[in-house]
Amino acid sequence: MGTIYDIPVTTIAGRPETLADYRGRVLLIVNVASRCGFTPQYEGLEALYRKYKDRGLVVLGFPCDQFLHQEPGSEAEIQQFCSTKYDVTFPLFAKVQVNGAGTHPLYQYLKAARPGLLWTKSIKWNFGKFLVDRAGNVVKRYSMFDKPERIERDVVALLDQ
Repeated sequence: MGTIYDIPVTTIAGRPETLADYRGRVLLIVNVASRCGFTPQYEGLEALYRKYKDRGLVVLGFPCDQFLHQEPGSEAEIQQFCSTKYDVTFPLFAKVQVNGAGTHPLYQYLKAARPGLLWTKSIKWNFGKFLVDRAGNVVKRYSMFDKPERIERDVVALLDQ
């Protein structure tokens, strides 16, 4: 498959691209949803992004509607919600599937690189997170319970490398 930077993605505005624009940055990749108990994590993700973006952090949000239909809106509705409710400025992408036969290639790559608890690969819920270093290596996987504030130390450690 190549590197994480070769994987095709679609922006929330519908523009096809790859993650090549983020080469050399620390990435925090998150499957997000607007109607989830963990949705308030948008606030912490945005705070982390704003605090460290000038040092090379990029948060990438990938909406997913696979968990109890908690991301039912269109991309335009998702974008509107995120900007209005949480003032999100980090990049958002088109909806993806993170599990099953239709799993997006990015999530195939992430799950293969960093299996979850007991080596399971499936994403358990919304707001699962993957931390990627500047060289494109998936270095850590976090659950929906890991708030952005809790993983800040790991982000800073990668930014300082």
